[in-house]
Amino acid sequence: MENQRVGIIIKNEAHAQNKARELIQMLGDKCVVIDTRNPADASLLEGLLCLIVLGGDGTFLSVSRFIEDKKIPLMGVKFGEVGFLAETTEENLHEAVDALFRGDYILRERTRLNIKVRRNGEQIIDVDVLNDAVINKAALSRLASCAVYLDDTYLTTYRADGLIVATPTGSTAYSLAAGGPVVHPEVPSIILTPICPFTLTNRPLLIPDTTRVEIQLQGSPEHMILTLDGQEGFAMDPKDKIYIEKSRNALQMISLEEQSYFKVLKTRLKWSGGRT
Repeated sequence: MENQRVGIIIKNEAHAQNKARELIQMLGDKCVVIDTRNPADASLLEGLLCLIVLGGDGTFLSVSRFIEDKKIPLMGVKFGEVGFLAETTEENLHEAVDALFRGDYILRERTRLNIKVRRNGEQIIDVDVLNDAVINKAALSRLASCAVYLDDTYLTTYRADGLIVATPTGSTAYSLAAGGPVVHPEVPSIILTPICPFTLTNRPLLIPDTTRVEIQLQGSPEHMILTLDGQEGFAMDPKDKIYIEKSRNALQMISLEEQSYFKVLKTRLKWSGGRT
């Protein structure tokens, strides 16, 4: 791996920028800085060992969208305590990079969901998400009515402030805040979590990730928004149909130890004192 290089993607924040300068100085010509705001930089991904993402979960999610279906692993570097996607701490960054070039790491696949929206018979959205797709009502508008079909079989109509459809990776994001379960990333499932449901018997539901989910908006959803990974928002039309299924493009994440997910989980949720 002596001739391989890594890509570096940096959050637009002073701390991350300072840490990036240290890393670039250490790696020299073994790294290339990539700007996800510049579509032309996608050509720089070819032949890279991985992408090192310096920033929080939002930066990580934007990089996941940037690489699209390219099979390039991501290693997240976190600053502070917030976030579930970055396993490497800034204090251990140099050791982590050394492990990368030695090949001393584990590649883990994270499921993504493919989101398609059809309007008047035309497909207007076709996007993969790592965390979730969320149907939300605008502030002060009426309850959302989302009729859900699983493999063409009617399940129920959720009347709620919204509906979250999440991957296991996204189970610790908005879904968790809305009362959904924590699901290990290797459990093959899709999570349906209603947001503040009108009917208390509408509870979060795990379904097999082989299931195709169809959502039809009912009533008059003039103020409904479809949000993808918390970063892209689309105004919904009353007759839109949303189709969600497991994407063929899994994301590869770099892990440096066997039980890293549980350590991250315990720290973020402050279980057993948090850091032990």
